[in-house]
Amino acid sequence: MSNLDDKINEIFPGLVVRKDLVKTVKGNAIVPSYVLEYLLGQYCATNDEETIQSGIEMVKKILRDHYVHRNEAGLVRSTIKEKGRKHKVIDKISVELNDKADVYEAEFSNLGIKKVLIDSGTVKAHPKLLVGGVWCIADVEYEPTEDKSVTPWILSSLKPIQLSHFDYESYIDAREKFTTDEWIDLLIQSMGFNPEMFGKRNKMLQLTRLIPYCERNYNIIELGPKGTGKSHIYSEFSPHGILISGGEVTVPKLFVNNANGKLGLVGYWNVVAFDEFAGRSKKVDKALVDIMKNYMANKSFSRGIETLGAEASMVFVGNTAHTVPYMLKHSDLFEEVPTKYHDSAFLDRLHFYLPGWEIDIIRGEMFSDGYGFVVDYIAEILRFLRNDDYSDRYKEHFTLSNEISTRDRDAINKTFSGLMKILYPHDLATVEEIEEVLKFAVEGRKRVKDQLMRIDTTYAEAKFYYEDSDGKKYWVTTLEEDEYPHYYHRTIGNGNEEGIDESMPAPSAPSTSMTTGKEETIDAHELKEQHLSFQENQKGISYDSLFSDYFKGATKITITDPYIRIFFQIRNLMELMETIINNKTIEDEVVVHLVTIVNDRDPEQQIEYFTEIQNNVQVAGISFTWEFDSTGTIHARSIVTDTGWKISLDRGLDIFQSYAMNDAFGLSNKMQKFRSCKAFEVTYIRIDKKNK
Repeated sequence: MSNLDDKINEIFPGLVVRKDLVKTVKGNAIVPSYVLEYLLGQYCATNDEETIQSGIEMVKKILRDHYVHRNEAGLVRSTIKEKGRKHKVIDKISVELNDKADVYEAEFSNLGIKKVLIDSGTVKAHPKLLVGGVWCIADVEYEPTEDKSVTPWILSSLKPIQLSHFDYESYIDAREKFTTDEWIDLLIQSMGFNPEMFGKRNKMLQLTRLIPYCERNYNIIELGPKGTGKSHIYSEFSPHGILISGGEVTVPKLFVNNANGKLGLVGYWNVVAFDEFAGRSKKVDKALVDIMKNYMANKSFSRGIETLGAEASMVFVGNTAHTVPYMLKHSDLFEEVPTKYHDSAFLDRLHFYLPGWEIDIIRGEMFSDGYGFVVDYIAEILRFLRNDDYSDRYKEHFTLSNEISTRDRDAINKTFSGLMKILYPHDLATVEEIEEVLKFAVEGRKRVKDQLMRIDTTYAEAKFYYEDSDGKKYWVTTLEEDEYPHYYHRTIGNGNEEGIDESMPAPSAPSTSMTTGKEETIDAHELKEQHLSFQENQKGISYDSLFSDYFKGATKITITDPYIRIFFQIRNLMELMETIINNKTIEDEVVVHLVTIVNDRDPEQQIEYFTEIQNNVQVAGISFTWEFDSTGTIHARSIVTDTGWKISLDRGLDIFQSYAMNDAFGLSNKMQKFRSCKAFEVTYIRIDKKNK
């Protein structure tokens, strides 16, 4: 176990579970993860391996004996009948009011029995039984009857699978014992992911998916490629959220059935998520869109002459069909939204646009085998936090732009409040941490507003910045704005193109881009001293675009980097060799010398890798040598050429985030410009050739 896992178990005993156990016990049971974690939390919430193994067997036995598989429903019904006594089942149970008989009747989804009487007290205690159904552990009996109008099935007891109580104060006290980075990693592990596979920004994007659970009436959209886990968090993570297909939504199902007065999903669930929301040609009821617009703005809807309020947050997730630069060039980032929703009045109700294209497609190595909160525990914590408002936590230090609308301000405040509750529920964030969250919240709303101004030119210009207590302005840009400035600042609504607002500082665009279809490099005739900064998740960057022009003509290149020790770091070195080879003439030879530090854990493997590189690049005219620094004084990373250039790299060659290195057909494996970057900086310095 890692040190963090030890700490998690010490501070949250009995409330955390090893996340890889879900897959171990699930088998072919078609149940949400929170159901399985509820059971694991009863028997495996420990770091004692012997207890975990016996707990796994117990959970498997419970599932084997009590979970109802649909294809075995007949056998289970027969077993209950023949036993003549209570039999415990795990099933999804929904309830309907039979108004003719004035009774509530339960239906068991997998067991296949209906019209089972259930007392009104149970329904009042668990109202979500009436909308969508709830996973429960229930005792069922069979009592034969000659009255064919009466069901023989009897529901003896019912217990929803969710935490019955928790100690919030202990949660807050425990938060103080973790650093911010440790706490974020604990939350990421609780979501089932390995935090080592994500950069800081990607972790923030993942945690933003949780805001609807802890912030009332929060409206968020996430559009991006398939396979990034967009819908998982809303179907598996919490018993307080429901995921519905975008094509199944009706006014009665979502809001109210005016014929019988029955409330819809928003009246009972904390989060209503629309899956497969994208699709321009999807048929949509305009009346539904109109009611949604009113609800998302005013938190209310009408039932006849009565106006009702609700607290459900609205989530819209869908897939994109095109790349970001394509959408920015030809339409807008909402292009996949159904036509009737592609309405500025509706889109303006969204508080945050989560850029799904920044999130990697989920791979096996991204899942965690570390410890995280039992899902129903953190779900109840998030639900409890809906009662709090943290939106004012930045106001002592920062002020939002007075050139944005009230709706922009409200959206930013809600995102800020949600993230602060998730990250800093103990209210002990530093000024720097508060600023980081505020900037992130502003960016998410700016992404919405910038696209609205492309769609509808009647929107007034908004300037997204915040000021510190000294009155200094900090302009906020979106990542895609910095990556594709040529396409970002366009107005599509009237067919015109507009330039960047001169009153706002232009984003510090990098020297590379993917917007032209090929990598742009620094003009070889205009090599100059300069400093470049790159943001986390930025794409379009490669060693070729960073170094090729500075390598041309060099006959000796010295690389100083203490972190060329393990496989992926040495692979980076080999990819740099490719750049050097591509920028030398075939008849010339280049000496490449590496200064690094020995890998104490496996020095033989390190030397073996270096020797392989040496042998392979020799045929291309590269003479590769290396030395291990034993002084322990090298920390700065750089590349020096005998043409008089020193390239200072704050991260060395380690500029790329984790990618599918073993995927033979993955573009990110073959082409660096399709990889997401870490945040890094490069400085190009002209030096005296004689002192190279």
